[in-house]
Amino acid sequence: MKRTIIITGGAGFIGSHVVRLFVNKYPDYLIVNLDALTYAGNLENLRDIDGSPNYVFEKANIQDTAAIDAVFEKYSPDGILHLAAESHVDRSIMSPMDFVYTNVIGTVNLLNTAKKYWGPDYSGKKFYHISTDEVFGALGSTGFFTEETAYDPNSPYSASKAASDHFVRAYGETYGLPVVVTNCSNNYGPNHFPEKLIPLFINNIINGKPLPVYGDGLYTRDWLYVKDHARAIDTVYHHGKTGETYNIGGFNEWKNIDLVKLLCRLMDEKFGREAGSSEKLITYVKDRPGHDRRYAIDATKISKELGWKPSVTFEEGLALTIDWYLSNAEWLQHVTSGTYMQYYDTQYAKR
Repeated sequence: MKRTIIITGGAGFIGSHVVRLFVNKYPDYLIVNLDALTYAGNLENLRDIDGSPNYVFEKANIQDTAAIDAVFEKYSPDGILHLAAESHVDRSIMSPMDFVYTNVIGTVNLLNTAKKYWGPDYSGKKFYHISTDEVFGALGSTGFFTEETAYDPNSPYSASKAASDHFVRAYGETYGLPVVVTNCSNNYGPNHFPEKLIPLFINNIINGKPLPVYGDGLYTRDWLYVKDHARAIDTVYHHGKTGETYNIGGFNEWKNIDLVKLLCRLMDEKFGREAGSSEKLITYVKDRPGHDRRYAIDATKISKELGWKPSVTFEEGLALTIDWYLSNAEWLQHVTSGTYMQYYDTQYAKR
């Protein structure tokens, strides 16, 4: 193979789209999907490429230094795309140490292993760390996050990602490790585990369950279609400059309540329901602690320097997302019932 790339968290939401893109686009690359298969890791996301000759799966946890060492020894990777992370803010509030162990210690384990196997001559190598806009904290009613915005995390999740970003940059400065970091806005699209807003609400509308909106519903986020994010990751990996940071966003701000109402309208149209039917399911609930009011990404740098931009509008992407969930009822049923976690044992026991 021309190049070997390890993609951590490749069975997760964003990771699975990146794995699929790289496997299909680069048949002369060996793509190693490294995932611990925790609750959000789902190999059913990659059923369509499971038999591809340039794709392999390794079940390993980035907290396990011996396991990571063995994977490097086995595959001698040229690049790392590091997406493995705990990512749900509500879970971080309930159990912050899980986020410390995975997002901070796991990232440092990967950095140490890369340094050990790649150094001191790092030519042809790249450690690409995928992060979030939440590390920047909250914006007021105006302004945008840029690559120069100071870090100001407000949740255990964002604090753990901020720490991992700092370690990646520190290894670049201290040891010369060839690193690059991207910070992305909220992703949405197919295969999203239904604990996050859009897939949760799609599933709840399908089943006639309440749509729980935090606080006054006026929290604002920038939304990015997951396949556009995968394209951006591809672009940055191949063309991004070592040591640089790139913000990836959808130029697409929505208040939560406006997003939910749009989702309700589109779902009513899909089901042929009376207009306003799904909106009746909206229920305002107690706000979560440390809830950032507004995020907004300025993605000018990646657009100007690397030529990337979103390919779909939010309305187009949301319609595609709804269609995917309605066409993949079995996947959704497996995820919500927990049976998807049996896929690895079923598929890989014979190998």
